[in-house]
Amino acid sequence: MPIYEYQCEACGQICEAWQKFSDAPLSTCQHCQGKLTKLISHSAFHLKGGGWYVSEYGSKKPNSATPSTDAGESQGEAKSEPTAPAAKADV
Repeated sequence: MPIYEYQCEACGQICEAWQKFSDAPLSTCQHCQGKLTKLISHSAFHLKGGGWYVSEYGSKKPNSATPSTDAGESQGEAKSEPTAPAAKADV
């Protein structure tokens, strides 16, 4: 169940409430009976089990599927492969 935060417009008191999505929002303050306003707050969540972060992103080992780059490629210069000398044709 999500936890919602409300702030009283009269006394400024902030309270939290565990509510279902289908529950109606709270409207009166428990302390002074003033009008409550629902606050937007940060939600917290935790990813459990294996996944991309644990197996790919968070590992310190380089991934063998990812090609390595050098400083020249990161600056937009293409790395050229050595080529065999062209055979001369006598014309």
